Amino acid sequence: MEETDLTLWGMGTVRNLRVHWMLMEMGLDYTFYPVHPRSGETYTEEFLKINPRHKVPVLRHRDVVVTESAAIISYVSEAFAPPPGIYVPATAQARAKLNEWCFFIMTEFDAHTLYVIRRHTTFSSLYGESPTACKAAKEYFMDQLQAIAPLIDKSGFLVGGKLSCADILLTTCIDWAIEYSFELPPNIVAYHEQHSNRPAYKGAFRKTFMDPASIPDLMRIPR
Repeated sequence: MEETDLTLWGMGTVRNLRVHWMLMEMGLDYTFYPVHPRSGETYTEEFLKINPRHKVPVLRHRDVVVTESAAIISYVSEAFAPPPGIYVPATAQARAKLNEWCFFIMTEFDAHTLYVIRRHTTFSSLYGESPTACKAAKEYFMDQLQAIAPLIDKSGFLVGGKLSCADILLTTCIDWAIEYSFELPPNIVAYHEQHSNRPAYKGAFRKTFMDPASIPDLMRIPR
């Protein structure tokens, strides 16, 4: 395979979906290696040279290697000229507001609540079942979601009136919530539908879940 300047490793989860989505929104060509996080490929000698932490997604841009989905999409948004519909902050103050959203979503939703549930349901064979932890995590997720629901702009974006890294992170966290059958507020449902109907999201979804067996049973699949 002839590689482009951009090479992406990763498939099969919403964390990988985020990167495919941003690359497609930006209109960038990239080489794709469909490495699933639990396939064992991330522990090969070849892959460990790319990311010693044996995780995907991983993006290589020439001689720069970036890991962690939020860091990758932020890098892509700033390393290339964004199309008109993508928001990239131009000042430290604007970047701080975007980062505030991104850090909140990644800590309070992705890691602190949704992944706790994922560990003790989807991966309970590894981490054990914990109904109490899952119940508490779901309640906290819904509490925080109710708190931010009124803050979503009428245009359907979190900041800047355009699609940003924060929207990609939140939409994919809502994907997880849908997978776990959360009852979401109407404006959150509308927000998710707006972004999951974007052509780039749909294309990224198909590429991320190219193996039908990897598609979560309860997640709504874009057509």
